[in-house]
Amino acid sequence: MGAAVKFVVLRQRAAQVRSLDLPGSLVLSIGAVLLLAVISLSFLVGLSVGDRASGGPSLLARLTSSEQGEIDDLRARLQERIDAMSARVGQLNAHVIRLDALGKRLAEMANVDSREFDFSMAPSAGGPESRARVAVQAPELSAMIDHFESRLVQRDAQLNVLEQIILQRELRKQILPEGRPVERGFLSSGFGHRQDPVSGEFSFHRGVDFAGNAGDPVIAVGAGVVTFAGYRADYGYVVDVTHGDGYVTRYAHNSRVLVRQGETVSRGERLAIMGSTGRSTGPHVHFEVLRNGAPVNPLSYLGG
Repeated sequence: MGAAVKFVVLRQRAAQVRSLDLPGSLVLSIGAVLLLAVISLSFLVGLSVGDRASGGPSLLARLTSSEQGEIDDLRARLQERIDAMSARVGQLNAHVIRLDALGKRLAEMANVDSREFDFSMAPSAGGPESRARVAVQAPELSAMIDHFESRLVQRDAQLNVLEQIILQRELRKQILPEGRPVERGFLSSGFGHRQDPVSGEFSFHRGVDFAGNAGDPVIAVGAGVVTFAGYRADYGYVVDVTHGDGYVTRYAHNSRVLVRQGETVSRGERLAIMGSTGRSTGPHVHFEVLRNGAPVNPLSYLGG
């Protein structure tokens, strides 16, 4: 055991002297603690003085600067992902706007009730909501956007094909011969075998005749291209219109033609003026329908 250390305590008021004996090991321990405290305090004071002298950040600031850098880097990467997803959402929105316009155009082309397909409003939907809710994670959200984008591209292609089909049907409807070649008049001779009005002999009539007044307009029964406009034996002044799909319509015995070869005409457009040129007994229009070069009964195309 270490030697004991004696402390002498003087009390002025009482004029007494008292002594205190402490073990040597305890005195050494207390001294070591006091010395360590002095050294630590001196170290901190030195750091503080050095920081102030150099004008640099404090120790606490230096210790958290690396963590702040990591936070800034994480924030930057998160912002990049948000910007990328915002750009994709913008592209999807552009797809939706285009599909809305295309759907509205198709509804108008198909003559569908606009109240049934109103593309300016979201479709009505509803149903009970599940209480078990699961938060969507970033990878799942990205996959959902991928799937949605794929569906939009697919719908876009399908609607474009549907538009082409409707346009083809509409074009076919426009070019298919249908209707009467005159605005007024009556059917004076039918298609097929008949007694020729000029010779009196039994012969085959390649079309039908519509009697009317000289000067009445002769109109096209379908859209097409004028492939002949001029004078032809027996027919007089005649106009031939090629409609496509093998169809040709012919308008004969006119007093004057109003179109030229190569012109594009639409249904209801005036082609000629009714007359009695060629092999004819009076003002009328001889109307023929040819399919792949062979005459067919025009009555099938006169409609109402």
